[in-house]
Amino acid sequence: MVLGVQEVTLAIIVGTLAAIVYSLRILVLMERRVARIEMHVENVVGKVMREELKIEKKLKRRK
Repeated sequence: MVLGVQEVTLAIIVGTLAAIVYSLRILVLMERRVARIEMHVENVVGKVMREELKIEKKLKRRK
């Protein structure tokens, strides 16, 4: 079966669209991972800030 120019062009366009959709899917998954990592970092920063405040209060009491 020999494909004509139109069929080849259509196949290229469909393949390109499929690649774009796949890439967008991967980007969405990566964005979700990054958002989750950011949430964890924010939680850790909050814990560190609380600990630093405790330490500062203890140091002020000693003076």
